[in-house]
Amino acid sequence: MSCLMVERCGEILFENPDQNAKCVCMLGDIRLRGQTGVPAERRGSYPFIDFRLLNSTTYSGEIGTKKKVKRLLSFQRYFHASRLLRGIIPQAPLHLLDEDYLGQARHMLSKVGMWDFDIFLFDRLTNGNSLVTLLCHLFNTHGLIHHFKLDMVTLHRFLVMVQEDYHSQNPYHNAVHAADVTQAMHCYLKEPKLASFLTPLDIMLGLLAAAAHDVDHPGVNQPFLIKTNHHLANLYQNMSVLENHHWRSTIGMLRESRLLAHLPKEMTQDIEQQLGSLILATDINRQNEFLTRLKAHLHNKDLRLQDAQDRHFMLQIALKCADICNPCRIWEMSKQWSERVCEEFYRQGELEQKFELEISPLCNQQKDSIPSIQIGFMSYIVEPLFREWAHFTGNSTLSENMLGHLAHNKAQWKSLLPRQHRSRGSSGSGPDHDHAGQGTESEEQEGDSP
Repeated sequence: MSCLMVERCGEILFENPDQNAKCVCMLGDIRLRGQTGVPAERRGSYPFIDFRLLNSTTYSGEIGTKKKVKRLLSFQRYFHASRLLRGIIPQAPLHLLDEDYLGQARHMLSKVGMWDFDIFLFDRLTNGNSLVTLLCHLFNTHGLIHHFKLDMVTLHRFLVMVQEDYHSQNPYHNAVHAADVTQAMHCYLKEPKLASFLTPLDIMLGLLAAAAHDVDHPGVNQPFLIKTNHHLANLYQNMSVLENHHWRSTIGMLRESRLLAHLPKEMTQDIEQQLGSLILATDINRQNEFLTRLKAHLHNKDLRLQDAQDRHFMLQIALKCADICNPCRIWEMSKQWSERVCEEFYRQGELEQKFELEISPLCNQQKDSIPSIQIGFMSYIVEPLFREWAHFTGNSTLSENMLGHLAHNKAQWKSLLPRQHRSRGSSGSGPDHDHAGQGTESEEQEGDSP
């Protein structure tokens, strides 16, 4: 396949028009700095961690930084997908979505505000394009395309960039997780106590932050990056390492796609900063900070959602809830998410063991069972946050539904605990439960959620 390299933005244009392909080729470790002063990171600016290099470069800080990362995006696939999203059924088979699958996906989108929305089924029906399809639909449903005068093709191109920058080989931190969080965020934005105060900008920020909150996640946590002296940990001085990377990567894609280029400079600056504030709020190290502040607001009854600052705070809380809402889903989906995140933990533990690193909490498959991990996570992280969220919503139907699922799922996991754990009691106060809760918090340092 012959191709002509174009210097601008690393584009590659193919000489053969029949191929109609376009790929985005980014050099490793390249970052952009725009006029706003917010450092932006190129798509693929940081390649996948090459674990084969860990033995020799664990403390060198040079793991994979010189590798070139090529992300291929078929223009033909993009063109067909955009036609499908506009409701145009092509005559030739696309190998993307056939008419039956498209009809089922459309039917599911008509119920996108329901809490029992099955994101796994939706991802299958959209042939792995759940994030792009969902966001295009929600932007249209909320009137954001018209309000902000967005170009649909540019929007779709940006969303494809976001979806492609999630690592599909991650069991948990992939584009399906991002789509799941976005669907939950949509449900929370509809809560009566919040919805009547939200502006179109608030809604767009909430949806964009949910979609991109884990973009380019490497499948390992912050402590792993720190102890391997990874360049991301060095760049962000071991503070909210992954959240900062997710934010800067999002800004890089926004600028590259020029989705918001037609808006006033002051507005794009504000959007970039607010996106950062939202995504950085998912850092679990700040859990107590946000929970304490929320409790104080609710106790003092001083939330003024007419004020932009208070609305932004509640968007942060909503995103934090959406990010860790898996235990509040129906058991079948919640269990699948639990197994996925634990599989990602165990993979990290296997790598740490292989390269003679200390195994991180919750990453030892021989000692840390899925039930104990989940019970600790629910007890110490999920329940406190969602009880306050229910307080804020006035115990709305959705909040009561989520708390009901949470209680049921916790009981299910307790019934699946190894017998020796159950014999110590189910109050969650035993050593193993304490370990699970504390370990989960450590595991969640970069905003991950079992």
